[in-house]
Amino acid sequence: MSHRKPTSELTPKAFAAVRELEKYVASTGLDKVHYKLIKIRASQINGCGFCLDMHARQARELGISEQRIYMLSAWREASIYTEEEKAILALTEQVTLIANGGVSDEVYNRAVELLGEEYTKAVVMGVVAISAWNRIMITDQVVVNAVPDYV
Repeated sequence: MSHRKPTSELTPKAFAAVRELEKYVASTGLDKVHYKLIKIRASQINGCGFCLDMHARQARELGISEQRIYMLSAWREASIYTEEEKAILALTEQVTLIANGGVSDEVYNRAVELLGEEYTKAVVMGVVAISAWNRIMITDQVVVNAVPDYV
């Protein structure tokens, strides 16, 4: 990998703006477990190893089981997620993959039905925030700090 100067160094105001977006999402009342599931699933889709490593570790610290973390990419087949979580994950996928046809009425309306419109918008903003972080970390080629469990 090349040695790229970090976004935080070259454009500190832009980096700070993304941090402010993250603070905003935290202020919305979005459940911490929900936000971790959003961050992990969007990071899986976007292929951000740095964010996957960080958020999986933080998810375990929050008490999210290993199984719930590992099964996120196959959440549709897993009975370990609530209907609300499934609505959040469906919305996360469609917002993350927005170029694949946008966000369907079916997915959006299901989220609103289960979560309410304000909470649904908080989910969308959470996806926007982690997607921004994914793009920054991938572009900056930030190294994954994973340490094997046996060390």
